[in-house]
Amino acid sequence: MGKIILIGYRGTGKTTVAEILGGRWSMPVVDSDKEIEREAKITIAEIFARHGEVGFRDIEESVISRLLDSGEPFILASGGGAILREKTRDKFRVSGKVIWLQADPETVLKRIQNDAKSRTTRPNLTSLPPLDEIVELIEKRKNLYEQTAHIKIKTDNITPTQIAEIIISKLKT
Repeated sequence: MGKIILIGYRGTGKTTVAEILGGRWSMPVVDSDKEIEREAKITIAEIFARHGEVGFRDIEESVISRLLDSGEPFILASGGGAILREKTRDKFRVSGKVIWLQADPETVLKRIQNDAKSRTTRPNLTSLPPLDEIVELIEKRKNLYEQTAHIKIKTDNITPTQIAEIIISKLKT
């Protein structure tokens, strides 16, 4: 098995599902946001505060490119906006199977609100109220997710384990 790349808006289950898949397949799991923080030695929120979104996306593109250039198979939980850069989208598609985890904005908001880490470490990207921001950004990004993904999975009403089982099933065919 080669690389498995999970994409989608934050709160769609990428990190949790990646960990389940990694356990099932005995494969390493890499979370691109954690890798960015490790390399930068500061949090994503601090990167945004110091360098803005463009600076963050520059770092993200570089880190993801380096990770995907390794010859080893692994499961990558990408950041929700990683698909904003064409170079990253192209790299995803040629480096492995890309799975787009989707959820309705209301589900995303509920998950973010229930995840203390997400609330405190991920900056808002607009000045809109949270649900409006989620709706707007998903709408702006959906065509990019669509262009990049080999497989799409709605995650609203199923557990992370069920999502992992769907991925396993789809990758076997």
